Amino acid sequence: MKKYVLTAALALSALMAGQAYAQQKYVFALVPKNMNNPFFDQARDGCKKAEAEANGAFECMYIGPGEHGGGEEQVQIVQDLVAKKVDGIAVSPSNAAAMAVALEAAKEAGIPVLTWDSDLLPENKDLRLAYVGTHNYEIGVNLAKIVQQVKPNGGTICIQSGGAAAANHNERMQGIRDTLAGKKSDQSPGDRLEGTNGWTEAEGCPLYTNDDFPLAVQQFQDFMAKMPNLDAFTPTGGFPQFVPDANRAAVEPYKDKIASKELALVVADTLPIQMDQMKEGLSLGQVGQRPFEMGYKTMFFLKDVKDGKAAPADPTYTGLDVCTPETADTCIAK
Repeated sequence: MKKYVLTAALALSALMAGQAYAQQKYVFALVPKNMNNPFFDQARDGCKKAEAEANGAFECMYIGPGEHGGGEEQVQIVQDLVAKKVDGIAVSPSNAAAMAVALEAAKEAGIPVLTWDSDLLPENKDLRLAYVGTHNYEIGVNLAKIVQQVKPNGGTICIQSGGAAAANHNERMQGIRDTLAGKKSDQSPGDRLEGTNGWTEAEGCPLYTNDDFPLAVQQFQDFMAKMPNLDAFTPTGGFPQFVPDANRAAVEPYKDKIASKELALVVADTLPIQMDQMKEGLSLGQVGQRPFEMGYKTMFFLKDVKDGKAAPADPTYTGLDVCTPETADTCIAK
């Protein structure tokens, strides 16, 4: 009998130890703007690699709106994560102002939050520990520099953006506008180009895709049909190139204009499917981010915070890759 009690006690002790071990496994959510997006897929892959390397210390929960989901759906997802008491949240806000409401609850619940890819508005940055990702203004600066190299005398440009409330795309637009204008504007999305430094924004631009990739392609086709002599078309994200077959069909008629540098088609992001299109002569430049690194680093940063270590530097920038057809084989950091 004594032996049985001892065995049972040992079993209970082992069970409790197992439960304690299980409780040490954190659950960290990586929340993109939308799912089924090749850019965010890379962030997911980085998150999952971090999970594998952590040897059971945390789970990467990759969860976000559907393919064409928007700010409201993303806010609801974050609110649900707070209610489930996940151990940490890394989010790329679709609507910076709306996301602040959900993150108020996360702060009250003591859940550490990082933003990545896109940040909150300046007045709400106390709701997260740090931003991890691209220096979005610098994406715009580098897009504009390539445009200037192609069109040194200026011209008419159309900027294609994501959502009007997306802080990251507004910062990129400001970088484009400021660089082409040769002067700094007070805040994003910057001052509209009205003949400034030789540059004018076409009527009806910027175009907003709301991360709808087929719509982005259609916008390009419609706008070029309306204004075939446009000097520059610059998406602040890879939207049209993320549906490569449709984009090839849309851009092919303007391939000669691109080759002769009549049309400066310069696009953000450098995913493999995009680099292939540039090498085919369907763009004159790509300015890329490092989404894999964002997904990877946010997970370990959240673990550090939960383990009582210091939060990462705010901001923590993950770097850029600036590519042209001439540098296509060497421009992306390994």
